[in-house]
Amino acid sequence: MQTLSLSEENHLKAIYQILSLQEKHQGASTNAIAERLGAKASSVTDMMQKLSEKKLLHYQKYRGVSLTAEGKKIALVILRKHRLWEYFLVEKLQFKWDKVHEIAEQLEHIQSEELINRLDKFLSYPRFDPHGDPIPDVKGKIIQRKLTKLSEIDSGEKCKVISVANEGENPALLQYLAQIHILPGAHIQMKQRYDFDKSVSISVNRKAAIHISFQVASNIMVSMQKR
Repeated sequence: MQTLSLSEENHLKAIYQILSLQEKHQGASTNAIAERLGAKASSVTDMMQKLSEKKLLHYQKYRGVSLTAEGKKIALVILRKHRLWEYFLVEKLQFKWDKVHEIAEQLEHIQSEELINRLDKFLSYPRFDPHGDPIPDVKGKIIQRKLTKLSEIDSGEKCKVISVANEGENPALLQYLAQIHILPGAHIQMKQRYDFDKSVSISVNRKAAIHISFQVASNIMVSMQKR
């Protein structure tokens, strides 16, 4: 596996994350990558050229970029390290789930494969990170799930919280969700959707109904429960 700079690794991970959110793989646009990384579009364009020369991504005019097999492999390794470190920080060091993303961003660039494999074993091979996102295994396999945004389910429907969008990158959102007990594994029933602002009224774990905004509901990923 190629040795890359931190910036190159960050770009590959960002591209993978953008593509993984797409139902149809149109490719990741320069603007989408720049927005995710908080970078200038011009610097992203330069990086795309470098990564293309290293045969880590494909570029199609008007369709953005996609990862080669090697590029995807590297992105999954970075993601694996990031999510394992998040799990370790929460489960073993008692960090709150809204405090671990930035630390894991630093730790994900550690190069020792042996360390990461030992960490995985020490943690008893967790399958999901604290935010509900799947952790790639040592072979790069990652669990695929059919998820729906809470904001899109109908009144009366029941669902289970699986994960939070954007991989736990918004501490304020995570703090708020913890306060109202919306964590991975929580059971939700949609009571009512309001057309005027798309906000929703929900019951969490059969408790009294609460009201949350469309923006918050859009960041909660759920699996539907059979009626």
